[in-house]
Amino acid sequence: MKCLFPSVIALMLLSVPAMAEAQAQRSKEFKDKYQLKEVVVLSRHNIRSPLSDSKSDLGRMTPHKWTEWSAGKSELTSRGGALETMMGQYFRKWLVDAGMFPENYVPTADDLNVIANSMQRCIATAQYFSSGFMPVGGVKVNHRYTPSKMDPLFNPQLTKVSPEFVAEAMRQINAMGGEKGIVGINEAIAPDYALMTEVLDVKDSPMAKSNDPKLKALDNYNTEIVLEKWAEPSMKAGSALKELNSASDAFILQYYEEPDTLKAAFGHNLTRKDWERLAHVKDVYQDVLFTAPIVAVNVSHPLIQYMYDELRSPDRKFTFLVGHDSNLSSVATALGVEEYELPDAIEKKTPIGSKLVIEKFVGPDGEEYADLNLVYQTVDQLRDMELLDLNNPPQVYSLSLKGMTKNSYGLYKMSDLADRFEQTLRAYESIP
Repeated sequence: MKCLFPSVIALMLLSVPAMAEAQAQRSKEFKDKYQLKEVVVLSRHNIRSPLSDSKSDLGRMTPHKWTEWSAGKSELTSRGGALETMMGQYFRKWLVDAGMFPENYVPTADDLNVIANSMQRCIATAQYFSSGFMPVGGVKVNHRYTPSKMDPLFNPQLTKVSPEFVAEAMRQINAMGGEKGIVGINEAIAPDYALMTEVLDVKDSPMAKSNDPKLKALDNYNTEIVLEKWAEPSMKAGSALKELNSASDAFILQYYEEPDTLKAAFGHNLTRKDWERLAHVKDVYQDVLFTAPIVAVNVSHPLIQYMYDELRSPDRKFTFLVGHDSNLSSVATALGVEEYELPDAIEKKTPIGSKLVIEKFVGPDGEEYADLNLVYQTVDQLRDMELLDLNNPPQVYSLSLKGMTKNSYGLYKMSDLADRFEQTLRAYESIP
């Protein structure tokens, strides 16, 4: 499969990074030296039903029937709730083992903060996580609005837009595709498009049988990007990347939700690599819209400020923020996280239910240190609904920040991380 970003090819040749010093796997020597003081988590919601139903273009693009979901359109499914409860239980076991909380701890408003975007799937994710995390704690899930409405804290909208901003954003987006720009991005994943249309059996679909002109979009590689103030970065309808992203999203969710792999693939016998290729379309869609550096700094600004404030709150021990994949993508890019591809996942950047975890420690020298990891359930853990504990933890992937150096224990100085947050906030202020 041709890769969108050349740097990813080198990453694929590397072995999975050592995780011996990450969370539950940390050594006794590490725990004796470094005391965990605070954790800030930015989470993606868990498994939801697709955003489009069978009566939509997505439904008409295939002769097959999509899975009967256990929740309404775009809402958290029963499986998603169960999986998130398991993740909450793991976090409880990890933090009890780390000495942050005693078992059956009842938190105060000062030491625990749980806040979700005011979308049903985010509120429900926070609720299920909390029930596993502190089952007797009476944890309150905070959200600003009546469901379902986007909270400006989590809404990845552009708040600064000018001709100069748009020109620089488009330059950075086009650079992802090399000399051919946006067309090059599409050409790089054309084999993934071909697999998608084959698995959908588009040729036999209601859309094909009616000669719907919308099918022409699947051959249009000249994706048009829309960058407007007070709106999310988006794509105009009518291009392959825009239309097949919806199918990629639905297939990913169906693969997680449907135990029968053959049924999940509409009768096609797909390998795990094939599923990665189907998911790759959505990964690219996210990258195009939210990981151009100037765009990421723009749309992530409220979350960057909030997370930084939480890290500086003297009494806070645990912060749990629940949003979307666009939030994780833009925050990671804005902070300067090095390029990565996740092992044991079909979504290589921000898998369903994944969590960007920032840990703050006090070291033996009295100084504060920090670590950044992505914590997520592997494909098998998601599909098999495996119980998680310290002996069967979720995947913990160590993240690195560009231009910053870790110590021998894989930690950054907290002062250096604070400087990076400050730089990111200043970058927002400098957007024209």
